[in-house]
Amino acid sequence: MLLLWLTACGAGPSGDTYPVRLNSVGFLPAKAKIATIIQPCSQFEVKRLADDSTVFSGKVTGPFHQKDVNQNAWLADFSAFADTGSYYLEVPGVGRSVAFRISDDIFRFPYKTAMRAFYLWRCGTAVEGDFNGNHYAHAACHLDDAYGDYTGQKGVIRNGTGGWHDAGDYGKYTVNAGITLGTLFLAWEQFRPALENVKLNLPETAPGFPEYLEELKWETDWLLKMPYPDGSGRVSHKLTRTNFAGFIMPEDDKGKRYFTEWSSAATADFAAVMAMAARNFQPYDSVYAKKCLTAAKNSYAFLKEHPEMKPFEQGDFKTGAYKVKSDKSERLWAAAELWETTGEPAYLADFESAVPDIHPPLIDSDWDWGNVKNLALFTYVLSGRNGRNADLLNRVQKAILANADTLVAKGRRDIYGRPLAGRYYWGCNGTVARQAVNLQVANAISPNRAYTNAVVSIADHLLGRNVYDRSYVTGIGFRPPMHPHDRRSAADGIEEPWPGYLVGGGRSATNWQDKQSDYTTNEIAINWQAALVYALAGLVN
Repeated sequence: MLLLWLTACGAGPSGDTYPVRLNSVGFLPAKAKIATIIQPCSQFEVKRLADDSTVFSGKVTGPFHQKDVNQNAWLADFSAFADTGSYYLEVPGVGRSVAFRISDDIFRFPYKTAMRAFYLWRCGTAVEGDFNGNHYAHAACHLDDAYGDYTGQKGVIRNGTGGWHDAGDYGKYTVNAGITLGTLFLAWEQFRPALENVKLNLPETAPGFPEYLEELKWETDWLLKMPYPDGSGRVSHKLTRTNFAGFIMPEDDKGKRYFTEWSSAATADFAAVMAMAARNFQPYDSVYAKKCLTAAKNSYAFLKEHPEMKPFEQGDFKTGAYKVKSDKSERLWAAAELWETTGEPAYLADFESAVPDIHPPLIDSDWDWGNVKNLALFTYVLSGRNGRNADLLNRVQKAILANADTLVAKGRRDIYGRPLAGRYYWGCNGTVARQAVNLQVANAISPNRAYTNAVVSIADHLLGRNVYDRSYVTGIGFRPPMHPHDRRSAADGIEEPWPGYLVGGGRSATNWQDKQSDYTTNEIAINWQAALVYALAGLVN
């Protein structure tokens, strides 16, 4: 049996809220520590949980009014206090916070739980794990993936087993797999020493691989089945039923599933991810790495021969569309990753010649699967290869740093430290987490404590320092979501949902609701999850 050891931190009675709001999991000793207080106050005290003794005190700042949540807030900054232990904040005349810890390893458990959530998403195999006294499991599922009716093989089942279920449903989507794996590979490339030291307790499905890469290989194995069998390099946009299954366990989903027609966005995302896989898997399986690189080159060559955008049309399908308005960012990303993996000048030339055509701004604060140019530009800037255009490199570096400065400023102006200040939409929590990528890449270029503290603020916000005074991650922190839009959590007969998943968040500042039926605010998805893993990975010691 595989264990999701330990228990959730900071859990309190259901329905409780506190006027003193903070990261209910805790803080790193040397990083920022800020609480938001929504009642008038002037001072605060940090008290030791064991004996209620005061170990630190200070004055609050504020009040600050924030229109979107219609609240006045006062901020308690206790960043100067660095002693490890368990504490709570006491605010005279207001009350106290939930308990929290200060520790060098405070983000290990949330990171591990969030990363293991990908294992629990696996399709085509049985999975199981224990968490907080519950045993989560499902049997092997979707073993008939999938029919080739829409790719010229009517009635023929072609092997499309494996991979991760995409979200609260059981579909598998190439475009969303692209940004997900791209974010996860980048986390490994940036934070590998720390991540290697976190044991994930995964089943051995790729002997010799580090556990982290072993999980990524599960998804990569599936993606390698998505190109058309004719060898053209075209890649199916998704593998799903024509409509969503009901709220049943995955092994009970017996509906026919299909490879869909290809799209140029899916083909480019595939090429980019396979290039990343090739260089990251090379030390552990050179034959497999070569297979990934060959697939990447083949799909890229097809795109070069067919420069026109090929959109995906839903047709008979009512599952997730993942339609992009333009495939320029995906093609740009494919060129960047193939150059980084191979060093071949032709890929670099393709990338550098395409940068002037991308839609401004050069670096986006708000990005997701529909626009992956940031990943392309981050790979270009972080590369150790020679041959880059010095003027373009300087321009991209400046844009990344200016963007990070903007994110820091926005986070500081938001009473809950949210750098996506003022913007809300389906899946916006994923974007909040993904802004950690912008900040950590900027920090790699020009180390700045403000950048890493802004990443801490992102984690704080997602784990309890928000208008709801709740964690957004199932099983973690104070009053975590109990009813995510997730078919397994709805169908398994266990009250607590499957653990470690980031829910999407409100489509306005105050309309998130913890309701299973509300997929627009309470669904889970692999692209948001990868962003959460990345944000936490940069804080793991």
